[in-house]
Amino acid sequence: MKKCLFGVISLLLLMTNNLIFAQDYWKNHQLNLNESGSNYIKLTGLVQGWVRNMEYNPGSTIYGYSKNSGTDLGIRRYRLILTSQVTDRVFFYSQFGENNFNNIADRKQGFFVHDAFADYAIDKTKLQIGTGLSGWSGLSRFSAASVTSIMGLDSPIFLQSTNDVNDQFLRKLSVFVKGKLGKVDYRFEWAQPMAIQKSPSYNAATALTTTTAFSAEPPKIQWNGYVQYQFLDQESNLTPYTTGTYLGKKKVFNVGAGFIFQKDAMWHLTDAADPNSIEREDMSHFAIDVFYDAPIGAKGAAVSCYGTLVSYNFGQNYIRNSAIMNPTNGTTNTNLLNGSGNGFPMFGTGTVLYAQIGYKFKDNLMGKTTLMPYASVQHANYDRLHDAMNYYDVGVNWLLAGHNSKLTFSYQNRPLYTANSDLTDHMGALVAQYQVFLN
Repeated sequence: MKKCLFGVISLLLLMTNNLIFAQDYWKNHQLNLNESGSNYIKLTGLVQGWVRNMEYNPGSTIYGYSKNSGTDLGIRRYRLILTSQVTDRVFFYSQFGENNFNNIADRKQGFFVHDAFADYAIDKTKLQIGTGLSGWSGLSRFSAASVTSIMGLDSPIFLQSTNDVNDQFLRKLSVFVKGKLGKVDYRFEWAQPMAIQKSPSYNAATALTTTTAFSAEPPKIQWNGYVQYQFLDQESNLTPYTTGTYLGKKKVFNVGAGFIFQKDAMWHLTDAADPNSIEREDMSHFAIDVFYDAPIGAKGAAVSCYGTLVSYNFGQNYIRNSAIMNPTNGTTNTNLLNGSGNGFPMFGTGTVLYAQIGYKFKDNLMGKTTLMPYASVQHANYDRLHDAMNYYDVGVNWLLAGHNSKLTFSYQNRPLYTANSDLTDHMGALVAQYQVFLN
């Protein structure tokens, strides 16, 4: 009996010691791999649920049934993120999840790898080199936006210029370098584009026509770069994803410039009757942008502003629609350029001016919560369109617990174009999003 009692006491002491040890090493939602916490493993998560009521593009159908408008539910994004500072010089990042899951999406097939990359710090500040599937893309700040902290309902998707055409929702297989030289933050990427034959929108029957499209030939290397000068508080570049708004926690003022280039990325026929009359064109994009995000006063109020000017060259008269979490899957209207549901010409050869602004009211405006209204506009002059393309998003965030728990209410307005590229009308959508972010 004494031996049994001694054994139980010893086991309890061992469990207590292990528990104390675990508490010492489990801090800030991460498992520390050393006493200082400089090496760690961290698991975070995100879910964004949408409820929408919208006008559908004329002629839209759902499995052949006509539908002019409707209300739909969906999961805009779901993420599980594993981050690890393996050693003082080795960093690992992986992200899993799905996008745009609604009632007509493929079931049990949407969960996929978003990121899987590692980098090695040759110099812990000035130079890191890495490889894998990642979002270290070029062009602009919000070409790789952190979806956990975006100010509006959604990030400016048009800045992900090849989104799901020859990449995986922005991410590319690549070798990249990044770092900070004083107040200069830089990233450059050498990427292998993915085969467009695996793109959801690829159609072999219409792959090569007189209309410019992405080439189906084996792709050549794509070059990406983005450099920004950070005048005030310095931002982390541990991952590719840039903060949307700090909600008054930082004072940031950055000016940046970037590019994306891929030789012979595009093609078209110069003569519809001659399948050998192929003309290849390079894809080259350039952008400049400015970002300001800072507190105002001493009670937690803040302002956030972003603007970018982009020059897109996808080749002669290129245009591409996008329909975020499209609630429809067909159309009977052949005289509409937009396609079905909520599609509109988001991408194209030409110039784009984008701006967003938001104001966060003081902390504890409504109990322990506060509000942050915002507005954004994408104004594009695409060569293919006879009239300017304007897309608006106006809304308000109800910050229940900062970005960790927030409700966003938004009104979106998109243009409609005829097949002849004439502006004909506008359509609206009301969207509510609830976000939960575990960090």
